[in-house]
Amino acid sequence: MRRGLFPGSFDPFTKGHEAVVRKALTLFDEIVIGVGVNSSKSSYFELDKRLKHIESLFVNDPGLTVQTFQKLTVDFCKDVDAQFIIRGLRDSKDFEYERAISHMNNAISGVETVFFVTDSEYSAISSTIIREIVKNNGSMEQFVTNSHLLV
Repeated sequence: MRRGLFPGSFDPFTKGHEAVVRKALTLFDEIVIGVGVNSSKSSYFELDKRLKHIESLFVNDPGLTVQTFQKLTVDFCKDVDAQFIIRGLRDSKDFEYERAISHMNNAISGVETVFFVTDSEYSAISSTIIREIVKNNGSMEQFVTNSHLLV
């Protein structure tokens, strides 16, 4: 049984995130989307709404669950028995950042990271930019599936 963990704050969960999970579903028997909760950071979208939003996208995927966590990602991997961490890469900056984290995670836990290159149509989408759009009364609809569930 190959189980992967796709961790992130997902504030919000974008079409790019969704595309990465859809690719990963072809390789893994089960995927846990782990919504990390950082008590020192405030999120823009409410946690409950983020969870319901993500669940709505994968309602027809029985091998996928959504859970929250508040610990090191590799420790949460142990909790959910995930042998792999799933990450999406938009560009070379993402790769350099994620590669360093991947090496550290592997060194302290033995957990491997699997990288998926984001589809080109989603490479410019980031949760940070989407939050700025929403804060300034713009629409996130073209960047977030079922975006109405977040507001």
